[in-house]
Amino acid sequence: MTLTLAPEQARRIAVRAQLLDARRPVSLVETVDQLTLLQIDPTKAIAPSADLVAWSRLCDAYDHSDLTFALEQERSLVEFSSFIVPMDEIETVLALSPGRIHPTAIEWVEANKSFRTQILDRLRADGPLVAGEIEDTAEVRWASTGWTNDRSVLRMIELLNRMGEVAVAGRRGKLRTWDLAERVYPADLRPMSVEPSPGEALRVETVRRLASLGIARPGRKESTGGEMLGAGDVGVPCTVAGVDGEWRVDPEALAALEDGFAPRTALLSPFDRLVYDRDRALDLFGFEYVLEMYKPAAKRRWGYFALPILHGERLVGKLDAKVDRKKERLNVFAVHEDIGWTAEIGDAVRAEIEALAGWLGVEVVHP
Repeated sequence: MTLTLAPEQARRIAVRAQLLDARRPVSLVETVDQLTLLQIDPTKAIAPSADLVAWSRLCDAYDHSDLTFALEQERSLVEFSSFIVPMDEIETVLALSPGRIHPTAIEWVEANKSFRTQILDRLRADGPLVAGEIEDTAEVRWASTGWTNDRSVLRMIELLNRMGEVAVAGRRGKLRTWDLAERVYPADLRPMSVEPSPGEALRVETVRRLASLGIARPGRKESTGGEMLGAGDVGVPCTVAGVDGEWRVDPEALAALEDGFAPRTALLSPFDRLVYDRDRALDLFGFEYVLEMYKPAAKRRWGYFALPILHGERLVGKLDAKVDRKKERLNVFAVHEDIGWTAEIGDAVRAEIEALAGWLGVEVVHP
């Protein structure tokens, strides 16, 4: 007989797995290890997404310098592609990454063997370097209709990163610095000849992903950002009352239901993994969301970079706000209520907005 969860049980599993109940993690590295990754996004309407995700878990215990320290000094975290991942998991990431590169890109790398060697030699001699410090000697130039057009050096370096030969060493301002992977990744990484097989690595990744989500649909699909979604065939099969289709639930999260649930209120990044899979958010939470920063202002329903609002086990609305750093203000344009808010919800959300402003070092300004 298939296990059936009540909707509130499913939501509580999801919230607790994402470290969004009242229990706070103790460190940034612990947080990223449970979440499996932080997505890197440059939008700073309020704060970079990685910072928002960390703050929503750690509150005032988190400072942006903590992330820089973990990446560049402690090396407990590392940038890979468009994500920040635990350094302890880099073997799994490297085992899976080459198989997820488009064949056309692989062919382009093969057509530029001398260019590839020249980049590796330059990094070996002078790294870490930003991409602009490396000469473009591509035999076949990279061509695309997007932002990477005529950026052969950067594209080659990014592909070598995904192939495990080059790594992000740090940042120089907003620019990534690159070096040979052997200088960035731990010296005790297993040699390529005995690295995890793709099958082994895929299962490790899938088990970790389900543990970070708590509950997810079976199967796998790739997001537009290149991240895999879904629980594959791991976890406990279940259904959620009132929701069509099968789910998979993490067995440890299922057992933790007996421990009770301590709720809190949180403001989330649009890239937060509680809401990143929009279909899952709609199915489990009844939460409709679209990131509207690419829409004309007149066509936005919730705002340029609206923050989803969590209260307890429910996603209850969106915060439309933006930081004016020159005037040191958090301008609140609107607070959208998805359900009828009680006075308790309203007070909790206002307190969280004040907490966000305090962390940012600015003053809240309402219309």
